[in-house]
Amino acid sequence: MFKASPMLKVELLCLASESQEMALQLARHGGFGPAGKAGPATGERYRELYLEASARLDKIMEYCGHNDAAAIPADAIAPNERELAGINRRLQEIWQACSGCHEHETRMAEEKARLDSLRETYVRLSALDVDPARLLRKDGLLDTRLGQIPAVNLKRLGEALEVAGYLLTVFDRTGDQAFVVVAGPRAEDGQGENRLGGLLAHAGWRDLPVPPELRTDPSLAGRYLDDEGARLEAMVADHCELRQQHWRQYAQWLRQARVLLALARPLAESSLLGLSAKGQLAIFSGWVPKRTLVELHDALEARFHGRYMLASRDPEAGEAVPSLLAYPAWLKPFTGLVRGYGVPRYGEFDPALLVAFCYVLLFGAMFGDVGHGAVLFAGALLLRGRLAGLRWIGAAAGLASVGFGLLYGSAFGYEDLIAPVWQSPLHDPGRMLWLAVYFGVGFISVTLLITIYNRLTGRRYGDALLAGSGLAGLVLYLAALSGLGNVLSGSGFGILPGLLAVAALAAMALWTGAETPGSVGERVVVALVESLETLAKLFANTLSFLRVAAFSLNHVALALAVFTIAAGLDTIGHGTAVVLGNVVIIVLEGGIVAIQALRLMYYEGFSRFFAGDGVEFRPLRLVLGGER
Repeated sequence: MFKASPMLKVELLCLASESQEMALQLARHGGFGPAGKAGPATGERYRELYLEASARLDKIMEYCGHNDAAAIPADAIAPNERELAGINRRLQEIWQACSGCHEHETRMAEEKARLDSLRETYVRLSALDVDPARLLRKDGLLDTRLGQIPAVNLKRLGEALEVAGYLLTVFDRTGDQAFVVVAGPRAEDGQGENRLGGLLAHAGWRDLPVPPELRTDPSLAGRYLDDEGARLEAMVADHCELRQQHWRQYAQWLRQARVLLALARPLAESSLLGLSAKGQLAIFSGWVPKRTLVELHDALEARFHGRYMLASRDPEAGEAVPSLLAYPAWLKPFTGLVRGYGVPRYGEFDPALLVAFCYVLLFGAMFGDVGHGAVLFAGALLLRGRLAGLRWIGAAAGLASVGFGLLYGSAFGYEDLIAPVWQSPLHDPGRMLWLAVYFGVGFISVTLLITIYNRLTGRRYGDALLAGSGLAGLVLYLAALSGLGNVLSGSGFGILPGLLAVAALAAMALWTGAETPGSVGERVVVALVESLETLAKLFANTLSFLRVAAFSLNHVALALAVFTIAAGLDTIGHGTAVVLGNVVIIVLEGGIVAIQALRLMYYEGFSRFFAGDGVEFRPLRLVLGGER
């Protein structure tokens, strides 16, 4: 739980003719993650065929609207390159048959959109109760135009057109747009366009085009639209029937093809990473969890009866090893908080448990209220869809809020409904601030210990013992805090804290100077600056935890503000203000507290010991296309 599972680097040799079956067996086992450089052109053609066939199958399945498949038989055999090429050709033929229908479907969609646009224009023109063909005649005595303008410009445009001898009539409105007809005497000198163009453009005019299909008697246009709609519905029905015919014709073979492609996937993935060839042999390179090596050996022996060779070794120093992280079910929801920062390196301390405990504890301390926590708990359990991953984190945070609410004696901001098990934050703010500081000291000390452990694991002994973020930094931090506590109590800094602080500071300075290139003077300056910066940063990080006490006090203060506002209102207003105020507190402050607790985890914790640049272990799996 606290670090990745031990891994072994393995090399597996088999006959090249059995490489498909070997990759399939590794995928069935589910514990082999390919790694390393693939050999030149090893399995390249096989991978290309697999990718082409998978893409075509996905398009066919999406077009037909089906995504079902037969189960993968336990004794199924992976297709070889020739068989995979045949599957790819057959899928190409099926897609060519389906693509014609797909193009026809696209044309129908375009025709439906055009028909919908015609209907919308027809409904709008119906308000005129005039034959558009007569209204828009180019040889008539009237100069008539249809268009739309912003409704706020109607009055100004109407007045300007009246001066020019034109009338403006509104026949429809949609939102802030007005649809109008402008009519006036047609100018014999051809200057009508020039006279009107500037006025209309200044008012934000846009022409309302009348398609040729609607430039006729309204009853004929309506009949045309009805006939076109009926024709299009019949085409859609025929098309749906054709699609179903295609599915019935190819369904059984497509299901089998999907299974065969799933069987081909392990070799296709291996050929991209970790597969090489040597004569008539294929070599699979990768990582296997140490605990599953015997099980893998037994599975290969049962299938190949000695026609392979499996060699394994422990990781070498500096070698990039993938991390296999296993968590109990109750901890898995919190791993997303860690993955948001990165993946632990192999051998590093896995902070998932620390994050789960500290995040929930900090949230509850800053948002302690029985009522608000209960609402948050119930709301979290209702999360669905993309937010479902936050369900248990929110529920745990809500329960923590309820627990701290009992300690504080607070329920929906009321502090007289239940007796506090401990005390309300406002009753002794000083104690709350000191407790926040103590928690910060403990948290930072734990992160420094984890940093020391990670560096010792990575054989960086100098950094682990003498660096500012190692043992020397921890000794300096605790000695300085102890001495400062002595000063505040009036007994002076103390000899032992002083000696420890000076010794740690000297060790840090010597290590930094030794690791810094340059002259002696440059090394002294760098060592002094970095040592003081380390100490200042540690104290700043500690003071950052004062926000825990600040938000716990702020939570009570917001509730008091709500009750103060409600006290000046009548009975209905009082109840409304209290309810709305509590909603605001839950939503607004709850969100802020969630972010602040996460910030303390990331910037005061993770940034100190967690690089987050590890690589997740991804084994070969036997899954159908589209599955995870």
